[in-house]
Amino acid sequence: MQNEQQIAAKPKVLVVGNGMVGHKFIDCLLDAKGDGHHILTFSEEPRLAYDRVQLSSYFSGASVNDLMLTSEQYYQEKGVSFLLRDKVVELDREQKCVITESGRKEDYDKLVLATGSFPFVPPIPGNDQEHCLVYRTIEDLEAITASAQSSKVGVVVGGGLLGLEAANALKHLGLESHVVEFAPRLMAVQLDEGGGALLRRKIESLGVGVHTEKATKEIVAGSERRYRMNFADGSFLETDMIVFSAGIRPQDALAREFGLDIGERGGIVVNNFCQTSDENIYAIGECALWGGRIFGLVSPGYTMAKVAACHISGDCEEFVGADMSTKLKLLGVDVASIGDAHGRTQGCLNYSYYDDSEEVYKSLVVSADGKHLLGAVLVGDVSDYGGWLQLMLNKLEIPTSPEELLFPKEDVVFDVESLPQEALICACNSVTKGQIEQAVIAGARDMNAIKQQTLASTGCGSCGALAEQVFEAKMADLGYEVGGPADAVAGIFLSGLSAGNISPDKLLALGAITKEFNLSTQVAGDNRLELVGVSPEQLLVLEQRLSAAGLA
Repeated sequence: MQNEQQIAAKPKVLVVGNGMVGHKFIDCLLDAKGDGHHILTFSEEPRLAYDRVQLSSYFSGASVNDLMLTSEQYYQEKGVSFLLRDKVVELDREQKCVITESGRKEDYDKLVLATGSFPFVPPIPGNDQEHCLVYRTIEDLEAITASAQSSKVGVVVGGGLLGLEAANALKHLGLESHVVEFAPRLMAVQLDEGGGALLRRKIESLGVGVHTEKATKEIVAGSERRYRMNFADGSFLETDMIVFSAGIRPQDALAREFGLDIGERGGIVVNNFCQTSDENIYAIGECALWGGRIFGLVSPGYTMAKVAACHISGDCEEFVGADMSTKLKLLGVDVASIGDAHGRTQGCLNYSYYDDSEEVYKSLVVSADGKHLLGAVLVGDVSDYGGWLQLMLNKLEIPTSPEELLFPKEDVVFDVESLPQEALICACNSVTKGQIEQAVIAGARDMNAIKQQTLASTGCGSCGALAEQVFEAKMADLGYEVGGPADAVAGIFLSGLSAGNISPDKLLALGAITKEFNLSTQVAGDNRLELVGVSPEQLLVLEQRLSAAGLA
């Protein structure tokens, strides 16, 4: 533990908001500078950061503890101070201090706003009644659960990602569930018309009512259920509870009140280092406006957190935007969207495939010359997501033709060998192919070890399959038998030989090395020489010795 004098001597960083992105920033700053800063974080909620991406798991048995991303003990061990249930309400930029609801005053050297967003509730008469709720926090989930005890029918207003998650929650609670959406289709931002149509069909087959192109005019007392939702087209729907999930708005009130630059439609304006119009104040996550955009996914927020932490630590890494591709399971339906899913790029070509019997829809958007993938939509089968995403992100040429991506002549596993070392595999935690491979070289022998060492696939989880392919390819490259015993390898193939020839000096060196490490040798079917029986603990040192002898 640090004493007060040690703490006072350090630069003080205040983090307003302890959601997923605020917590990520703290971890990044700790990684960059260890205990070089005094960090204090504020949370309006009664608990520290938890996983909002997995909120729906609460309704299928996950506890609040299962959702937690950190703990008070962890922060205490790392020297991070925290205040719960205390909202920052004032900001004095000249004096560089903040004041909380309880009257507490805290000075800062750097201030990070990670205030996130709040649910948008459409201005509908009657929207503030007792069983009209939102879907955002653990307290919201508890309120929804309580309301469900006296309800039989539930309606979600909003057919986007969170709206469909909320509908799934109501279904888990045993309610007759409906989704009301203003747009002509579900997930209108991510899916094209064909993908949206299949998603609707699959969701309706699960017993969830879908009502698109509906503008709710008012919420009044119902005749058979608690409420009646009257729509602008004259139709109506009766329900006992309503959950609003119609989008988000940036939580920028503090910044707005105290003079930071705000976008025309909201959001705290930031530069490429995530600095606001005040160079000592940063904004990250859903409250930040970069390049005129609010990024409503956790992955861009994590990238912003890393950039801000690096800049405060003296580094010059920049935020240059973020890919908004996503893969998820909604009401049991696999859905994915990549890049320019709507084909808005000038001159692009569109290809689509629909299998009615298998309930699978795939569409591709490719460049005018047919060589590069620009976007895609997948519903029902998302097994191509990882490979297609890498084609798009790394601007790789389509290996065959666009048609063969949709109709492969044989089962094809995406060739991860074609990816550059800097290829981003895990967007949530900025993990590259090269970092995963280095973890394998350093001794990671299963995906659990890869996750622990690199954090790959510990965010939203959508990169899991591709991360595993990179892991398995590197294991095979090193001679490991993937899925075999963890304490031995099948062999290391020597690459430092020319046309099967080996000089006397190299042969003597090889003999000494194999004897020292207690290995055996054999000639492989392709005439390469293989060393067999290497333990994980020996691997790194052995590779260094072989390289020094010109054998690897």
